[in-house]
Amino acid sequence: CLYPFQKFQSDAERKLAIILEREALKCFKPAKGQFQLFYKLGTKQNEYQPDFVAETKEKIYMLEPKAKNELTSDEVLAKKAAAVRWCELATAYCKENGGKPWEYLLIPHDVIADNMSLQALRNHGA
Repeated sequence: CLYPFQKFQSDAERKLAIILEREALKCFKPAKGQFQLFYKLGTKQNEYQPDFVAETKEKIYMLEPKAKNELTSDEVLAKKAAAVRWCELATAYCKENGGKPWEYLLIPHDVIADNMSLQALRNHGA
C-alpha cells in the first residue's frame, strides 16, 4: 500500500487489502475528491469514491467490495455505471499515452477470502 496505515469499514475491505498487498504493485484507498467521480441518483448528483485502487503489471483496478444484498440497489448500480464509464475514458486516454487499461470490479463481500487471488475475485465480480 502507498500509505503505512489504513482504516477499514468492514472485514471484507480488510481481506481485500491483504490480497492487494500480496498481488498489486501499488494500492491505496482514494481520498474524497481524488477521482472527481460522480453518479446520478434521482435528481441528485453525488460524489463516489471507490474503496481501493490497485495497479498490477497489466492493469489498474478500481475495486469496491459490497454486501451481497446491496449489489442490485439503485445506488450501487448508479455508482458502478459511473465508475465503469470513468474507467473506459481513463483506458482510452492511457492507450493513447502509453499507460495501462483501467477496470472496475464490484465484488460481493461474501466471496472475499484472504487466500484468494485478484483473478479469482475478478471472476466473482458483479
